[in-house]
Amino acid sequence: MSILVTGGSGYVGTQLIAALLRGGTGGGQQPVRAQVRTAARADGLRAAVRRGGADDAGLEAVLADLTADDGWKAAAAGCEEVYHVASPIPYAQPADPDELIVPAREGVLRVLRAARDAGARRVVLTSSFAAIGYSPKPVRDYTEDDWTDPDTPGLAAYPRSKAIAERAAWDLMEHDGGGTELVVINPTFILGPTLTTELRSSLLLTKAMLDGTMTVVRRQRFGVADVRDVAGLHIRAMATPGAAGQRFLALADGPTITFLQMAHVLRDRLGPLGARVPTQEEPGDELPPLIIHNDRARAELGFRPRPVETTIVETAESLRDLGLLTTES
Repeated sequence: MSILVTGGSGYVGTQLIAALLRGGTGGGQQPVRAQVRTAARADGLRAAVRRGGADDAGLEAVLADLTADDGWKAAAAGCEEVYHVASPIPYAQPADPDELIVPAREGVLRVLRAARDAGARRVVLTSSFAAIGYSPKPVRDYTEDDWTDPDTPGLAAYPRSKAIAERAAWDLMEHDGGGTELVVINPTFILGPTLTTELRSSLLLTKAMLDGTMTVVRRQRFGVADVRDVAGLHIRAMATPGAAGQRFLALADGPTITFLQMAHVLRDRLGPLGARVPTQEEPGDELPPLIIHNDRARAELGFRPRPVETTIVETAESLRDLGLLTTES
């Protein structure tokens, strides 16, 4: 039986596939089928997996797209375990929120139906803290019982899309899921070493800080999750019987931080590599506390995440080691 991983060539997907091919959390190596959008991405995926210390001989790449039905039946055929990691992440907020919301929701449903129809035992879905903690609360203290309300005034398209897509997933599996189980992982802001040279989201932001192209950091407090820990948590969620029907927050070891604190870590720990990291924060009011709990993942899945400073430093070092940073002073 193969394992299907969607979004195989992405930041999380490559780390997850490498971990699975290395033997997961201690079990034997199993074949992995990775969904990619184009054939051109398959070579990059294999290089990334090898970069992650895994043998790509057990890896099969299949073509499918979240926006179309073609390919998903074949992708899921014979797969007992499905990791649905793929999700659209915009370079910028779209003018029309539906440009992001519709593919996110329909893509989730497309993959879940394919998994269900193939008789998969379980799907582990990558959602986000954006589906949990982006609606106002009197005290910013969040667990898996919290939900972002997509009708929150002024809510950006990305958190709306994550909340709507995850709700749609739970609704489908509750009413028409057959015997397939669902588990959801809700990572906070994902950092950590990259195996792929295609940079998106948090990696682009880190690169901009290191290159000096970002001169002032956003005034924001957030939680960090190490991409390697996120991958490992997916594997634990797949293997743990009692995880079925639950959400799990993924958060690094340590309190939530600000971008200015992240900048200080980069400057203090990286020597010349951190010399161009900004030291100024955009003006604004004092940021309120933010508490995000990962107790459920720790207690039920044995989650033991890395320290947040380690994650930040090793993110920068991986960008340097892959030659992805501007070297001119």
